[in-house]
Amino acid sequence: MPKQTDGKLDLLNDRNSALVLVDYQPTMFSGVGSGDKTIIRNAAYCAAKAASILNVPVVLSTINPQHNGNFIEDVTRLFPGQEVFARPVPSFDAFEDGKTYGAFRTANRKKLVISGLWTSMCFCYTALHALRDGYEVYGLMDAAGDSTIAAHRFGIQRMLQAGVIPITVESLVSEWMHDWGNPKAGDLVKEVYSRYGYMIGLR
Repeated sequence: MPKQTDGKLDLLNDRNSALVLVDYQPTMFSGVGSGDKTIIRNAAYCAAKAASILNVPVVLSTINPQHNGNFIEDVTRLFPGQEVFARPVPSFDAFEDGKTYGAFRTANRKKLVISGLWTSMCFCYTALHALRDGYEVYGLMDAAGDSTIAAHRFGIQRMLQAGVIPITVESLVSEWMHDWGNPKAGDLVKEVYSRYGYMIGLR
């Protein structure tokens, strides 16, 4: 039987993917009504923490920080000295900002893992931009939230119809790690798995 050659069948790893997190800011969180804000925030943190442990490139972007506040500190402190790109043109599509998109493109990864606030707007529009430009896009759905349940649900549905691949934090971290023989597995158990969810009783 001939092998499938679709790149989307290749697992995510620390060499083929980058993480982009969009608009995790206090005012954006205050408007989330689609789910538990603590769970959403923790999912974003765990993805960023796993990326920092495994040296996966991470890009952080904000919209109008003068009004919406700065990117949440529990994530930014994981990347000391790294610029958070405040979009000068406050577009809902983060990749319309040259610095944000340039940082992702500089990472030279074919797979984009992305999440953000809100699901149906900045997350969705940025994901669609990357799809149009030929990237394989993975939507980190449990790290996303929107103003209403319907906005979140249909934002996800729109992305799925366009070709975004849905993923969740524990799946993402496990895919990046690949197996328990990874030398960073112990750090991931201590710093990520034990903080999020109930995966195989690792608390």
